[in-house]
Amino acid sequence: MSIWEYANPKRFMQTSAAILPWVSVAAVLLSVAGLVWGFFFTPDDYRQGSTVKIIYLHVPAAMLAINIWIMMLVTSLIWLVRRHHVSALAAKAAAPIGMTMTLVALVTGAFWGQPMWGTWWAWDPRLTSFLILFLFYLGYIALWEAIENPDAAADLTSVLCLVGSVFALLSRYAVLFWNQGLHQGASLSMDRKENVSDVFWVPLVVTIAGFVLGFVALVLLRTRTEIRSRRLRALEARERMS
Repeated sequence: MSIWEYANPKRFMQTSAAILPWVSVAAVLLSVAGLVWGFFFTPDDYRQGSTVKIIYLHVPAAMLAINIWIMMLVTSLIWLVRRHHVSALAAKAAAPIGMTMTLVALVTGAFWGQPMWGTWWAWDPRLTSFLILFLFYLGYIALWEAIENPDAAADLTSVLCLVGSVFALLSRYAVLFWNQGLHQGASLSMDRKENVSDVFWVPLVVTIAGFVLGFVALVLLRTRTEIRSRRLRALEARERMS
C-alpha cells in the first residue's frame, strides 16, 4: 500500500474518521494527566520556585510551534511537486494551530522570564525568531484568506512557507547559533546530562505526548472540514453554471 493513497480525499476521510476518536481520547488523557501531575505533584525548583512549572505549557507549545511549521513545509512541498490537494489543505488546517502554539509559547515565556530575567521581553535570538515565526503564521493565514482561487492560494502560501522555514529553524537552533542571549538551552535532549531532573522530565514528556496527539486530532478534524468546504464550493459552482 502506497502512502500516496491517502492523498485521495475519499480515502483520507475514511481513514481519519476511524482514527480521530482514538487520537482525541488519548490526547485528552495524556494532556490532563501530564498537566495535573506537573502542576500539582512535582516539587518547586530550588532556584526558580513554583515558576518552573510553566515548563509544562511553555515547552510543549514551543516544540509544536516549530514542528507544525516544519509539517506545513513538508505538505507544501508535496503540493508543489505532486499537486495533492489534501496536502495543501492539511497545511492550511495546521496554520491556526501553529499560530496559537507560538502565541502560547511567547506569553508563557514572558511570564517565565519576568521573575527569572527581571523583564517581560528581551531581544534574545530565540525570542526574536519566535516573534518573527508568529508573524509568518499570521501572514500565511491572511494570504489564504486573501486569494479566492484555492490552487493559486496554495501555490503562494507554499512559497511563503518555504521562506518562513528559515525562521522555524532559527527558532529551534538559535541557542546553538548564538552563544549570547538570555534563553536557556534545550530542556529535552539526546544528552541525558542536559535534560531537566527526572521529577520534572517524566510528566513533561507525558504532557508533550498529549499536546502532539492533540495537534494530530485537531489537524485531522480541520483538514476534514476543509475538504468538506471545498466540496461544498464545487457543488455551488456547478449549480450556478447549470
